[in-house]
Amino acid sequence: MKEGDETDYEYSLRGKDWNVYWLLLKSGHSMSVREVQRALSFSSPSVAQHHLEQLRGLGLVQKQDVGGDYLLASEVKIGVLRHFVKLGRLLFPRHFFYAVFSTASYITYLLLLLQSLTRESLFIISFGAVVSVILWYEAIRVWSLKPF
Repeated sequence: MKEGDETDYEYSLRGKDWNVYWLLLKSGHSMSVREVQRALSFSSPSVAQHHLEQLRGLGLVQKQDVGGDYLLASEVKIGVLRHFVKLGRLLFPRHFFYAVFSTASYITYLLLLLQSLTRESLFIISFGAVVSVILWYEAIRVWSLKPF
């Protein structure tokens, strides 16, 4: 994706269009207009169809010939999506994996490697706690930025 395309997507994907895109990204399968309407509590199916057509115009969504359902055509990493990793149907903040790794390492040190409280071990204990707290804070902060 070129820088200009990214800027166009950043400008175009806002509000309800962004919520529809996020829903299709999260679901991982095609959705009908009514499914989108229900999932996002739109007032009518025509509102959902309008936003799906907006995404189709951007080339992010395609309409299936059979059934008329809409399917995500391409994924873009813009806005808050830059901070998420998709595993199957699940989206995780990138910091989540760092937080899990640092916390697991910290707990392993405390349970298996800590033998006595020396100056060095107190430094490692405090440093590990600070790193884990910061990474968990960032993971939760990014998670709270998701559209819904």
